[in-house]
Amino acid sequence: MYQRIAHIALVVKDYDEAIDFYTKKLDFDLIEDTQLNETKRWVMLAPKGAKECCLLLARAANEEQIKSIGNQTGGRVFLFLFTDNFERDYNKLVERQINFVRHPQKQEHGMVAVFEDLYGNLWDLIEPSSNNKGINFNKSVQS
Repeated sequence: MYQRIAHIALVVKDYDEAIDFYTKKLDFDLIEDTQLNETKRWVMLAPKGAKECCLLLARAANEEQIKSIGNQTGGRVFLFLFTDNFERDYNKLVERQINFVRHPQKQEHGMVAVFEDLYGNLWDLIEPSSNNKGINFNKSVQS
């Protein structure tokens, strides 16, 4: 049996401002942007080189969804961005004025810092340690 998480819906205020942030600030690739109807688009973004999971942008459509923008997990870290070079990516994000709420720390599972996206969702930037058995950046999925 094989299963995987294909997409993670991210509630956003505006498709275009979110696309701009993720492609220009975080260097994500725009995988698809298809107009579904007058108000809804199918917008998928992924970090460069990602093959498993991508973000599916979902524009808030009602008051309840609007309340969730930037706080989809009640203030906890929401997404985890793995890197093969922490220093390179951390410095790039700092130069691009990404707000880090927790600065780099060496932890048992790797080098970690926490940053906010354009709406305030919290992300971990992680370079997993080579001795960490639970997190393997280079592990490929068998299909």
